[in-house]
Amino acid sequence: MKKTKIFAAIGGVGIAVLAIFLIAADHIDSPSVAGTTTDIADLYAFEGSNADNTVLIATLQGPLAPGDVTNNASFDENVLLEFNIDNTGDFKEDLVIQAIKRGDSMYFFGPVAPETQGLSSTVATSGPKHSVKISTSSEVEVTDSDGMKFFAGPRRDGFFFDFNRFNQVIGGEVAPEGFLPPGEASDFFENVNVLAISVEVPNSMLGTAPPHVGGAVGIDGLPPAYNVWVSAKRRQ
Repeated sequence: MKKTKIFAAIGGVGIAVLAIFLIAADHIDSPSVAGTTTDIADLYAFEGSNADNTVLIATLQGPLAPGDVTNNASFDENVLLEFNIDNTGDFKEDLVIQAIKRGDSMYFFGPVAPETQGLSSTVATSGPKHSVKISTSSEVEVTDSDGMKFFAGPRRDGFFFDFNRFNQVIGGEVAPEGFLPPGEASDFFENVNVLAISVEVPNSMLGTAPPHVGGAVGIDGLPPAYNVWVSAKRRQ
């Protein structure tokens, strides 16, 4: 008898994918999620070096201090990371790309239509399957197969945020100046790390992108764009 693995949603962040670099940030979630293996930091979505590809990157468990903290951090075998792709414009996932750790490797499933939409998922074993050995701080592993590329492991946190200045702004200490210009701002995340999961996928595997969501709020002239969000789901 085949055993079905069901994963329930813990948290996620959303983004509309353009032909340019975009990011959604979610460092340190709610108290029930913060500091756990389901704590999503960021979602990055951008055009690959091959303009016909899209790159999706999710980072988790940040911020991690360099050294032993980063070296000892690990992905959770009971957590399914799921990239959700809407290619019809209804903001419901038409395709998913799933990633889950087993042993020393990260296994990827999809892109494939999910069995169900929403908060619960099962591992989509009916679609494309790939794996990559999980990288370490000193050894980087990348799998290049069937036109797709895969990575999982520690990376420097790419998110820029002047956290100290932010606290001064919300505390009313620096009114009316507000935030500092780029040349003067300091990056709180400059020397910290995250665990990252990355996949590069041909757009031909994602279907035709829907009209850009910007059109719904009067921003015209933007190219069609997939709506993409990521979720971390724990095994039930």
